[in-house]
Amino acid sequence: MEAMRIELSVNGRRVSSEVDPRQSLLRFLREEMGLVGTREGCGHGDCGSCTVLLDGKPVLSCIMYAFQADGRSITTIEGLADGQLDVIQECFVEKGAIQCGFCTPAMILVGKALLDESPGPSRDEIREAISGVLCRCTGYKKVVDAIQEASIKQTGGR
Repeated sequence: MEAMRIELSVNGRRVSSEVDPRQSLLRFLREEMGLVGTREGCGHGDCGSCTVLLDGKPVLSCIMYAFQADGRSITTIEGLADGQLDVIQECFVEKGAIQCGFCTPAMILVGKALLDESPGPSRDEIREAISGVLCRCTGYKKVVDAIQEASIKQTGGR
């Protein structure tokens, strides 16, 4: 198959690249961009470890083709910190929600998207939002605590 040219924004940086039409967004980010914070767990869209933000919304990068991101904006875990950790990243550290770290980038990005859309979510809303990301450590309580704490810090407890 003939390569396709795509242009997109990755973590705020304009990128232009030739991609194989069969290349997943996950492979593009990891292999072409060197952004290895995006993890491959199952490779079939079942575990959520490959989650990135596409125009601010969580997507599974292992089942999305790179060419589908043409003209769009991608945020990976590497794009959240701008010289210092984002508040949600700080809360994951404070609450011990990092655990083994495999699902952490996806959990943080899903939490970030939730807080951007709904600044004061309930614990049930947080659980629902992260339900697509499987944690191998079964440590969801600390993740929910971290996202809730980030919400409190961002809204001042409102």
